[in-house]
Amino acid sequence: MDSKADFRATFESLIANTKLDGRYRTFIELERIAGEFPSAFWHGPDGQTRRVTVWCSNDYLGMGQHRDVLAAMHRAIDRSGAGTGGTRNISGTNWQHVQLETELADLHSKEGALIFTSGWISNLAALGTLGRLMPGCVIFSDALNHNSMIEGIRRSGAERFIFRHNDVTHLDELMSSVAPDRPKIVAFESVYSMDGDIAPIAAICDVAEKHGAMTYLDEVHAVGLYGVRGAGIAERDGVSHRVTLIEATLAKAFGVMGGYVAGPAASSSQPRFAHILLRVPSRLCSTSELILRSGRAKSAMSGG
Repeated sequence: MDSKADFRATFESLIANTKLDGRYRTFIELERIAGEFPSAFWHGPDGQTRRVTVWCSNDYLGMGQHRDVLAAMHRAIDRSGAGTGGTRNISGTNWQHVQLETELADLHSKEGALIFTSGWISNLAALGTLGRLMPGCVIFSDALNHNSMIEGIRRSGAERFIFRHNDVTHLDELMSSVAPDRPKIVAFESVYSMDGDIAPIAAICDVAEKHGAMTYLDEVHAVGLYGVRGAGIAERDGVSHRVTLIEATLAKAFGVMGGYVAGPAASSSQPRFAHILLRVPSRLCSTSELILRSGRAKSAMSGG
């Protein structure tokens, strides 16, 4: 009798059960049309193609189709090629990436920034690293935080408390139950995409400051849309200076791809966060972002 595991049968059974449960997904195949956002060609399973309008795109402002953004992409390719040749710790940091990080830091009125391959990865890496590197750290997370933030917090191994969504009173109660000398992080979003509500950033900062905690704000669904320069809700509300770390995306309103974290430089009590985040495996072991992305992102951030 053959005792070897039948991997094929295992996966076929899993797929069959997924279909029976109604959880099997079939993705439609779309071909975007440059300059005609939000139109696209739908390539159907029957081989037929028809023109459709994509109302569910997260390219909120159509910047991924903007002629100046596309031109910046071409210029970057013509100058430096499509790749970077390796990770930062092996092949060095690309000059275009340094320029982009400088602009992102300035956008959020912070002293430094670090780009990642996606917004999901930036949350995973930043929260996972900060919670792990500070002994005895406690993370307080909003009940409706995005999965990437939840996974980052889990990865950190830090003790965590979940406060009721946008409930600063509950947050204060939870923080009061923790020893004052323990490092604390309050992690929350500015715009919650599934519900469309906005966090009371100033009130959350009040509680965090009362307990000597860092604040970590996800502005993924707000950058490019709110604030005088498009830096998000914190800028709109005039409280960017009160938020320790701001995480956001280069996709969605900026129309490209990638993510980033912006924060302070060294002080008497806070390390240079960018250098700390460089220690995370998900940052070091992923090949540096394409040069073309930096060109497109910088153009999109400046409105073309």
